[in-house]
Amino acid sequence: MSINHETLPKEIAAKGQQTYRSISVNGEEITFSDGFTDLHTLSYTHILSGLGFGVEEVRPSIEIVQKVRTQNPVGLTGDYHSFCKKPIINHPF
Repeated sequence: MSINHETLPKEIAAKGQQTYRSISVNGEEITFSDGFTDLHTLSYTHILSGLGFGVEEVRPSIEIVQKVRTQNPVGLTGDYHSFCKKPIINHPF
C-alpha cells in the first residue's frame, strides 16, 4: 500500500491517483486501489441505516487490530512487500 505520492508507481501517479493498494498472492498481483473510497461510503451508509455488522461479528477484527497496534516492531524481516522499503511521509491524520 502506498500513501506517499512520491513513491506511487509512475503509471498510477500519471492517472492522478493519490494512493495505490496491491497484494501479491502466489506471485500474482491483485490491485484494489479503485473503488476503495466508495466501498467505505457504502459500508457507512449501511451502518447508518441499521444494516451494519454487530459487535460480535466485528470483535475478531478489533482484536486483531489491537494485537497489531501493541506489537513491538521488528523491522523488515521475513516475507514482506517490496513497498515496505519505500519512505513514509507524515500525514495530518
